[in-house]
Amino acid sequence: MSKDAVLDGYRQSIDNIDAAMIHILAERFRITQAVGAYKAEHGLPASDPGREQRQISRLRKLAEDARLDPEFSEKFLRFVIQEVIRHHEKAQGK
Repeated sequence: MSKDAVLDGYRQSIDNIDAAMIHILAERFRITQAVGAYKAEHGLPASDPGREQRQISRLRKLAEDARLDPEFSEKFLRFVIQEVIRHHEKAQGK
């Protein structure tokens, strides 16, 4: 800890938010792994480009409303989507 209580308070809040983000991402990936297993079991494709584009558009709008850079939010979401698709392909034995 530094000698600056204000800075320490900000950093603690950032640490708490980072921890929450990790837990949220972990839960999201648990659910998408279940989706991947379901898709594999039912012979569905690993990716759904239409849904992906709808999600990107929806989250860009949410980012704008939250005053977060929509370009950043799209890059982040595309990274997550790519990882999910990789998991789905793995579930299908590809």
